Amino acid sequence: MLVELTRFKVKNGKTAELDKWMDLLNEHMDQVLLTLEDEKMYVETIFREVLEGEEFLYWYSVQGEDGIEVTNSAHEIDQLHLQYWEECIDSDFKPVDLETKVVMIPKNIRKMML
Repeated sequence: MLVELTRFKVKNGKTAELDKWMDLLNEHMDQVLLTLEDEKMYVETIFREVLEGEEFLYWYSVQGEDGIEVTNSAHEIDQLHLQYWEECIDSDFKPVDLETKVVMIPKNIRKMML
């Protein structure tokens, strides 16, 4: 099981597009959840922060092994998700993977995930 938290920088001037992206995911959650099964993604959460005038997204995930990559997905919602990613995420900023120190998932929940 892989537990991650990664920070990505949003391109300057893309706040409105970012709003549309997050709205798209929330409004089509039934489709989004179907794609998570293919990725063996048990939990995926996106956080948003503005820090010293810069906007960031944080991806928190708990994922199993051998899932497909979102870039290989045939789901239409994933294709839209990737289009927004290209438009909104600053590829010049190196993503920051925060270090996992403690994972607190009860055994009965872990068992259900695996």
